[in-house]
Amino acid sequence: MKEYTIEELAEYNGQNGKMYIAYQGQVYDVSDSYLWDGGTHQGLHDSGKDLTEEMDEAPHGPEIFKDFPVIGTLKK
Repeated sequence: MKEYTIEELAEYNGQNGKMYIAYQGQVYDVSDSYLWDGGTHQGLHDSGKDLTEEMDEAPHGPEIFKDFPVIGTLKK
């Protein structure tokens, strides 16, 4: 699996067609989700970012990520 830096992750913000997000060190591909239209989720969260801290404020838990493929890890 590829290891992404935070700068590399930022390139996958929906502007190039691909949308990746990170959570607890795992990088997920959310590109095929209609919930991430245009790189933004519900107008609250942007793709291309580590959402670990933002998940505390989400109305759902991290179990939501099981629906998306893990495509790499986030480099510390």
